[in-house]
Amino acid sequence: MAEALSAEQIEERIGGLNGWSTDGRRITRSYAVPHIQGAAFIVHIAAIQNDLGHHSEATLGYKTVQVSISSSDLGGYVAEHDIELARRIEAAAPAHGAI
Repeated sequence: MAEALSAEQIEERIGGLNGWSTDGRRITRSYAVPHIQGAAFIVHIAAIQNDLGHHSEATLGYKTVQVSISSSDLGGYVAEHDIELARRIEAAAPAHGAI
């Protein structure tokens, strides 16, 4: 079973991920992206989540996509697989014009 990371471990791991932040219980990122490209980005995020068997919250807004990741099986805390999901989302963002 996955183990929750400490706030310090989370900060260390997201340090190389541009724009990601944490409140110690989840990691979040807001992307600026044109609306139609944002919708495609949401679908891409869903495919990544499906591949990993791990799901998060991704919300499409007007010219934004908001992502919030934590592990429900850990009571809403962050584990290593949450960091991997963020890495993959970050890697997919440029293809959708998300900054």
